[in-house]
Amino acid sequence: MTHTARRIGRSLALVLPVVLVLSGTLAVTMVPWADNSPSQVLTASAEDVSVPAKPRAAQDVLRDKLLSELQQGENPGVVLGHLQEQVNGRPSLAEHCMGIARALGRAAVEAYGPTKAQSYARPVCDTSYASGVASMG
Repeated sequence: MTHTARRIGRSLALVLPVVLVLSGTLAVTMVPWADNSPSQVLTASAEDVSVPAKPRAAQDVLRDKLLSELQQGENPGVVLGHLQEQVNGRPSLAEHCMGIARALGRAAVEAYGPTKAQSYARPVCDTSYASGVASMG
């Protein structure tokens, strides 16, 4: 009798985990609230494709362009000159000039150190560049 019981126990030990895994998998895929239709899956993945990207504000584009020039080794005085030219050409940028100049001052300190960065100060956007240098120094 013990031999038969062992054989049944071994068979159950091998078969039972397989049965439990399969039945659990089937139970999860068959829940009534799951929508398994292919159109639902495609709709969910295609929803964001047709949404156009929001255009970036002119001041953000200009700031990133000038910071890039500075990071590529352009003289901070020259970059400040470019900022002044852009503000003169597009007066709508004037309200953002101080923030852009401060960002350039901070970036110049990171690139050149506070003393050398301060030597490039120009009277662009009041003293905002110098303020940016001072905030990092």
